[in-house]
Parts: sequence; C-alpha cells; structure tokens
Amino acid sequence: MKNHKIALVTGANRGIGFAVAKELLKKDVTVIVTSRSEDDGIEAVKKLSEYGKVIYHQLDVTDKASINSCYAFAKAEFGKLDILINNAGINYDTHQNIENANLDEVLATFKTNAIAPLQMTQTFLPLLRNSDRASIVNVSSGSGALASQDGSTPGYSLSKLGLNGITLALANQLKNDGILVNSVCPGWVRTDMGGGNADRSPEKGAETIVWTALLKDGIMTGKFFRDKQVLEW
Repeated sequence: MKNHKIALVTGANRGIGFAVAKELLKKDVTVIVTSRSEDDGIEAVKKLSEYGKVIYHQLDVTDKASINSCYAFAKAEFGKLDILINNAGINYDTHQNIENANLDEVLATFKTNAIAPLQMTQTFLPLLRNSDRASIVNVSSGSGALASQDGSTPGYSLSKLGLNGITLALANQLKNDGILVNSVCPGWVRTDMGGGNADRSPEKGAETIVWTALLKDGIMTGKFFRDKQVLEW
C-alpha cells in the first residue's frame, strides 16, 4: 500500500470533480470521493466503481468538524494521503460587481473557494507528509489572475485570487517537505456553474488537474497552470 497512491477530491460528485476522480481511477489511484450531499456522493461512487478502487466520505469543506471527520477516516483507512484536489467551489456571481457587491455573499464565497482549501490542507498535512511525494492541486480560474481583476464577479474572482495567493504561500512553506502545491485553471467548462455554452467538457477541464496531481518534478511547485502551460499569476 505504501507505493500505491491515495487521492482525495472535494466536490467529486459531479462536473470537474467527478471527471478528475474518474481519470485518477483510470491511472490506478485509489480515490476518496467527497461531497456535501451524501446521496449524491454515493450515487457518484456507483458510477465510478467500474474504473477502480473508489471510496466515499461525506464532506462539507466549510465545516471544521466535517473536515476532521474526513481526516480521521482517511487516517484510519490509509494512514497517508498522496494527492489532495481542492476542487469544491461556488458562486460565479455575474449579477454584481465590485461597486455594488453584497459583502456577505463575497465573504461566503471566500469561505468556500479560498479558506476551505487552506483549512483542508492544514488538516490533512500530517497524512500528506506520510507520502513519498505528495501533491496538492487547488482548482482555480483565470478570473483569479491579477491582470483579470476588472471588477466583475467580485466574490468569485477575488476568492480565486486569494486561492492563488494561498497556493504560493503553501508552496514556499512546504517545498522543503517535498510537497508540491499548484493552482490549475481548467478553462470554461460545461458544468452547473460554467453553463451549457462553455467550450470544454468536464473531461477536458480535468486533464491538466490530473496531470498536475501526478507531477514528479520536485521544482514544479508554486505554479499556475492551464493546458499544462504556466500562466502568469
């Protein structure tokens, strides 16, 4: 089991998270699928089980007790974690801008899109440190680049900007531990959030996330990727 990779994917019951879980399973990685809704997660696991070893645990990434419960499960079941995919995200808030933004809504978006990945990482660090080569992938967006801050979608854009900053800080803090930390923009993907007119399938959106999760180059940390190419922060 020591050399067999274990991954945890947040928000894996649908969309990009589901596609990421499926591709990791195809690469012989055991995947812990998580979601807020237990019914949705169990249904996703049924669909994913044909691709490899998949296991479910309920997880609300904004709830510390829920995160702790998931951590205790992973520790008891595997004793380590090789890959953490912080995929869960909310609220592409096209209905507001930086001038008129509802700040309670912005704060709630930050809590899920930026603070939750940091809390997940902090909690799971002991298991990640038990891996020979751990990788943390934060699913971000081009909207989180500094040059993209035009005042639109303030909750989403600023939370993804914050997530990119968290990625950089963690990458620098953990580089001596051999833990890679990177952000990935999956592009405009046909999901509930992206909408039906998006130009990418969930599978295409998952491609670089999975590639980044499986990087072996120890210097490829603190990067922002899209289509396996480095983006400007």
